[in-house]
Amino acid sequence: MVVWWVQRPTTNTEVVVPQQLWAGIDAGKSEHHCVVVDGDGARVLSRRVANDEATLGELINAVTTLADGGDLTWAIDLAGGGAALLITLLLDASQRLLYIPGRSVYYASGSYRGDAKSDAKDAAIIADQARMRRDLQPLRPGDEITVELRILTARRADLVADRTRAINRLRAQLLEYFPALERAFDYSNSKAALILLTGYQTPDALRRAGAARLVAWLQKRKARNADAVAAAAIEAAHAQHTVLPGQDLAADMVARVAQEVINLDTEIASTEMMIEERFRRHRHAEIILSMPGFGFILGAEFLAATGGDMSAFDSADRLAGICGLAPVPRDSGRISGNLKRPRRYHRRLLRTCYLAAQSAARTDPASRAYYDRKRAEGKHHRQAILALARRRLNVLWAMLRDHMPYETSTATAA
Repeated sequence: MVVWWVQRPTTNTEVVVPQQLWAGIDAGKSEHHCVVVDGDGARVLSRRVANDEATLGELINAVTTLADGGDLTWAIDLAGGGAALLITLLLDASQRLLYIPGRSVYYASGSYRGDAKSDAKDAAIIADQARMRRDLQPLRPGDEITVELRILTARRADLVADRTRAINRLRAQLLEYFPALERAFDYSNSKAALILLTGYQTPDALRRAGAARLVAWLQKRKARNADAVAAAAIEAAHAQHTVLPGQDLAADMVARVAQEVINLDTEIASTEMMIEERFRRHRHAEIILSMPGFGFILGAEFLAATGGDMSAFDSADRLAGICGLAPVPRDSGRISGNLKRPRRYHRRLLRTCYLAAQSAARTDPASRAYYDRKRAEGKHHRQAILALARRRLNVLWAMLRDHMPYETSTATAA
């Protein structure tokens, strides 16, 4: 509590002014640093705390006691990960919590005195930015399904990235000793070719097996198009008779990586089943699926990125700004009217909206007509898809706000 004494001609009058504080948290894995600033930006508390429930509870009590009933705003530079426990404790305590991205903290630090970097300085910058800025997004508790979708979609993204890396390693390894077999199949889309590589990886092994035996071996393992796969593999084997150095070890590595890709495919399929089951239980599932271009994967990613609560966004424009679909001006001097994409936006959310728009441009007549109109205006494919994604986001935001399914007439008029 801050007490100001005002000198009057006859008596001293005590005027109590409520304290207004901002608490900035520089979040870490094992420890967080908290700095609290007042309305003038002066530090009134600086404390490092362990990422432990009891310790974090003590910090929250200390800061709320310091505010003494006045306005208190918290800000943090992580929206999950090591900050998840602290975020949950703050939201459970009904504290106002803002999110400021780490990138914003990095750029803002250049305007503060000194080149040194410390957790205390970063926390102070976070608090000061929360004090001055009015565009920071508040963090809200997500419902159970949305939180689970966030976990599952992140897991699926990791698995897909691992699969892509494994396919690239597989092709690079094959190219070193058996280039004919490397170019014979599209290993990203042919499970039968991957099954083949778990048993046969060298030209001489394929030639010894022969087409008939190879077909039977593939059919026993339920490989599709066994005849065509066997024929392509035998043709590749007859195209190369030279044994390159390291062939045996490289073949063993190819077999291991091929099995790794098959295992990843199984895990991806299992994860997608869990995503679909949870997504279809969400209250917005049917509305999102009614919009062309959105399947359960993209719908789940949209819910995971937005929290599924459109009340968190004041307008479709606000959502578009977070998504990166609202261009910002790039004017200077006499040059005006130039627009560019903002540097700070949710990249996964933009990817989701872009892919959904790209799919809709192929399958939905209204979306295709809008895309063709943008192309006729001189925009290239990517610009036209982004314009379509922006238009569709307006419609989707209104659909979720009003809890109404997609209607072509409404979408066309929007």
